Amino acid sequence: MADVVIDRIDPSDTATIAHMNNQVFRPEREPAFFARRLRNRVNPLVMVARIGPDAAGFFIGMELKPTVFFAWLVGVLPDARRMGIASQLMRAAEGWAGEHGYRSIRFECTNRHRAMMHFGIAGGYDLIGLRWDGDRAENLMIFERALAGGPAEE
Repeated sequence: MADVVIDRIDPSDTATIAHMNNQVFRPEREPAFFARRLRNRVNPLVMVARIGPDAAGFFIGMELKPTVFFAWLVGVLPDARRMGIASQLMRAAEGWAGEHGYRSIRFECTNRHRAMMHFGIAGGYDLIGLRWDGDRAENLMIFERALAGGPAEE
Protein backbone atom coordinates (compact mmCIF):
# COMPACT_ATOMS: atom_id res chain seq x y z
CA MET A 1 0.00 0.00 0.00
CA ALA A 2 1.33 3.40 -0.99
CA ASP A 3 2.21 5.89 1.72
CA VAL A 4 -0.13 8.74 0.80
CA VAL A 5 -1.06 12.03 2.36
CA ILE A 6 -4.70 12.98 2.02
CA ASP A 7 -5.53 16.67 1.94
CA ARG A 8 -8.97 18.27 2.02
CA ILE A 9 -9.45 20.97 -0.56
CA ASP A 10 -12.12 23.62 -0.78
CA PRO A 11 -15.08 22.47 -2.89
CA SER A 12 -15.01 25.85 -4.63
CA ASP A 13 -11.59 24.96 -6.13
CA THR A 14 -13.30 23.58 -9.20
CA ALA A 15 -10.24 24.13 -11.42
CA THR A 16 -8.26 21.60 -9.36
CA ILE A 17 -11.23 19.25 -9.22
CA ALA A 18 -11.70 19.39 -13.01
CA HIS A 19 -7.97 18.89 -13.60
CA MET A 20 -7.91 15.77 -11.41
CA ASN A 21 -11.13 14.41 -12.94
CA ASN A 22 -9.89 14.93 -16.48
CA GLN A 23 -6.75 12.89 -15.79
CA VAL A 24 -8.93 9.90 -14.87
CA PHE A 25 -12.36 10.09 -16.53
CA ARG A 26 -13.88 10.80 -19.93
CA PRO A 27 -15.57 12.87 -21.14
CA GLU A 28 -13.52 15.73 -19.80
CA ARG A 29 -15.44 18.20 -17.63
CA GLU A 30 -15.08 21.94 -17.22
CA PRO A 31 -14.84 23.55 -13.76
CA ALA A 32 -18.38 24.90 -14.26
CA PHE A 33 -19.71 21.31 -14.31
CA PHE A 34 -18.36 20.73 -10.79
CA ALA A 35 -19.51 24.15 -9.59
CA ARG A 36 -23.08 23.27 -10.65
CA ARG A 37 -22.91 19.76 -9.16
CA LEU A 38 -21.59 20.99 -5.81
CA ARG A 39 -23.76 24.12 -5.57
CA ASN A 40 -26.01 24.10 -2.51
CA ARG A 41 -24.88 20.62 -1.43
CA VAL A 42 -24.77 19.85 2.27
CA ASN A 43 -21.34 18.88 3.60
CA PRO A 44 -19.41 18.58 0.35
CA LEU A 45 -16.10 16.81 0.90
CA VAL A 46 -13.25 17.01 -1.60
CA MET A 47 -9.95 15.27 -0.90
CA VAL A 48 -6.78 14.77 -2.89
CA ALA A 49 -4.35 11.94 -2.20
CA ARG A 50 -0.73 12.65 -2.94
CA ILE A 51 2.51 10.74 -2.90
CA GLY A 52 5.15 13.29 -2.03
CA PRO A 53 4.29 16.45 -3.96
CA ASP A 54 2.40 14.62 -6.72
CA ALA A 55 -1.36 14.16 -6.77
CA ALA A 56 -2.32 10.50 -7.16
CA GLY A 57 -6.10 10.42 -6.66
CA PHE A 58 -9.16 12.28 -5.50
CA PHE A 59 -12.52 11.87 -3.75
CA ILE A 60 -15.69 13.96 -4.00
CA GLY A 61 -18.68 13.31 -1.78
CA MET A 62 -21.72 15.02 -0.30
CA GLU A 63 -24.72 14.40 1.89
CA LEU A 64 -27.36 12.28 0.18
CA LYS A 65 -29.73 12.49 3.13
CA PRO A 66 -29.15 13.31 6.82
CA THR A 67 -27.93 9.81 7.68
CA VAL A 68 -26.25 8.83 4.38
CA PHE A 69 -23.07 10.27 2.86
CA PHE A 70 -22.65 9.77 -0.89
CA ALA A 71 -19.26 9.04 -2.48
CA TRP A 72 -19.87 10.66 -5.86
CA LEU A 73 -16.46 10.37 -7.54
CA VAL A 74 -13.33 8.46 -6.60
CA GLY A 75 -10.49 8.46 -9.08
CA VAL A 76 -6.88 7.35 -9.11
CA LEU A 77 -4.42 8.46 -11.78
CA PRO A 78 -3.42 5.60 -14.09
CA ASP A 79 0.22 5.48 -12.94
CA ALA A 80 -0.86 5.22 -9.29
CA ARG A 81 -3.42 2.44 -9.57
CA ARG A 82 -3.26 -0.83 -7.63
CA MET A 83 -1.41 0.88 -4.79
CA GLY A 84 -4.32 1.11 -2.34
CA ILE A 85 -4.98 4.81 -2.94
CA ALA A 86 -8.72 4.45 -3.58
CA SER A 87 -9.02 2.38 -0.40
CA GLN A 88 -7.21 5.04 1.61
CA LEU A 89 -9.39 7.79 0.16
CA MET A 90 -12.57 5.84 0.95
CA ARG A 91 -11.41 5.07 4.50
CA ALA A 92 -10.64 8.76 5.03
CA ALA A 93 -14.11 9.67 3.71
CA GLU A 94 -15.74 7.01 5.89
CA GLY A 95 -13.93 8.41 8.94
CA TRP A 96 -14.96 11.96 8.10
CA ALA A 97 -18.58 10.92 7.47
CA GLY A 98 -18.75 8.98 10.74
CA GLU A 99 -17.33 11.95 12.65
CA HIS A 100 -20.04 14.14 11.10
CA GLY A 101 -22.90 11.91 12.22
CA TYR A 102 -23.63 9.89 9.10
CA ARG A 103 -24.69 6.29 9.69
CA SER A 104 -23.67 4.95 6.28
CA ILE A 105 -21.76 5.75 3.13
CA ARG A 106 -23.01 4.91 -0.35
CA PHE A 107 -21.62 4.80 -3.88
CA GLU A 108 -22.90 3.73 -7.27
CA CYS A 109 -21.17 2.08 -10.21
CA THR A 110 -22.02 0.52 -13.53
CA ASN A 111 -21.60 -3.14 -14.34
CA ARG A 112 -18.64 -2.37 -16.60
CA HIS A 113 -16.68 -0.85 -13.70
CA ARG A 114 -15.70 -4.26 -12.37
CA ALA A 115 -12.80 -2.95 -10.30
CA MET A 116 -15.19 -0.70 -8.34
CA MET A 117 -17.62 -3.59 -7.83
CA HIS A 118 -14.80 -5.75 -6.44
CA PHE A 119 -13.60 -2.83 -4.33
CA GLY A 120 -17.04 -2.44 -2.77
CA ILE A 121 -17.50 -6.10 -1.98
CA ALA A 122 -13.98 -6.48 -0.59
CA GLY A 123 -14.46 -3.30 1.45
CA GLY A 124 -17.53 -4.60 3.27
CA TYR A 125 -20.12 -2.76 1.21
CA ASP A 126 -23.50 -4.38 0.57
CA LEU A 127 -25.22 -4.26 -2.79
CA ILE A 128 -28.52 -2.66 -1.78
CA GLY A 129 -30.16 -1.93 -5.10
CA LEU A 130 -30.18 -0.88 -8.73
CA ARG A 131 -31.05 2.48 -10.24
CA TRP A 132 -31.70 3.29 -13.88
CA ASP A 133 -29.57 6.18 -15.12
CA GLY A 134 -31.23 7.71 -18.15
CA ASP A 135 -28.18 9.84 -19.00
CA ARG A 136 -26.02 6.74 -19.33
CA ALA A 137 -28.88 4.48 -20.50
CA GLU A 138 -27.78 1.76 -18.08
CA ASN A 139 -28.32 0.51 -14.56
CA LEU A 140 -26.20 1.66 -11.67
CA MET A 141 -25.55 -0.69 -8.78
CA ILE A 142 -25.92 0.91 -5.36
CA PHE A 143 -23.43 -0.12 -2.67
CA GLU A 144 -23.69 0.95 0.97
CA ARG A 145 -21.71 0.32 4.14
CA ALA A 146 -22.67 1.04 7.73
CA LEU A 147 -20.35 3.40 9.59
CA ALA A 148 -19.41 3.14 13.23
CA GLY A 149 -22.32 4.10 15.41
CA GLY A 150 -25.32 2.67 13.64
CA PRO A 151 -26.83 0.37 11.04
CA ALA A 152 -27.07 1.34 7.40
CA GLU A 153 -30.38 2.51 6.01
CA GLU A 154 -31.84 0.72 3.04
